Amino acid sequence: MRSVPTGVISRLMTPDVTERRAEARPTHLLLVGLPGAGKSTLGTLLARALGLSFVDLDTEIERASGRSVVDIFARDGEHAFRRLEREATEQLRFVEPRVVAPGGGWITQPGVVALLRPPSRVLYLHVSPVTALARMGNEVEARPLLAGEDPLAALAALERERAGAYNTADAVLDTEAVVLQELVSQAAALASSWGVGIG
Repeated sequence: MRSVPTGVISRLMTPDVTERRAEARPTHLLLVGLPGAGKSTLGTLLARALGLSFVDLDTEIERASGRSVVDIFARDGEHAFRRLEREATEQLRFVEPRVVAPGGGWITQPGVVALLRPPSRVLYLHVSPVTALARMGNEVEARPLLAGEDPLAALAALERERAGAYNTADAVLDTEAVVLQELVSQAAALASSWGVGIG
């Protein structure tokens, strides 16, 4: 089994990170939900609206390790990937506030949310498995947990398994109820009310 590099998002650390370690944890906005919920799409626009940086944890893991998420799952297994997710989450405690899109299963890891919340806030982007699958299109092939003959059934199973974790979020937005720009406005209003990015 190949080892996977640590320090997943060390490139995101600011020069004064050692000074920040002793300070209060930053207030990030964490977007959770099924694959296809729109975490990266909404997150990018939301970060711009709030004047914050956007972090896609899967992208940072791939960049730091030099390997794709698919390869990590295939060669080292889900456990190794979840370890990298936890390491990346730990690094977020030492950077300025950001809008963060973890992978769909991130929130199910025991204790991972507590690394950032409080004061960080969690926003659940709800989507039906049918809509999620349609949004992903051919990209579904790059989702290790959806690989198989029936990705819709796999998504439905993930929704059932993760429902309890997703429902611990601070708020829920139905991503099918309104257009994207309205979702951005609603999420930005929630973030502002929570003080995300302030302080």
